[in-house]
Amino acid sequence: MAISISLVLLLTILAVIFLRNGGLKPSHAVVCALLGFLLASTSMAPTIHDGIGATADLVSGLDP
Repeated sequence: MAISISLVLLLTILAVIFLRNGGLKPSHAVVCALLGFLLASTSMAPTIHDGIGATADLVSGLDP
């Protein structure tokens, strides 16, 4: 749960930065958000969730 909340927060911050720098137009942000909502309702959602979880476990297991 904490990983998904922090991931959403990170992606939100990146989207705001891109919007402010002009690299992401508001229409592109809307399309990305709609794509996320559509992906969440498909059968790919568990696979995406498992992939993000595996990547987070991999990154958290790295020693600097």
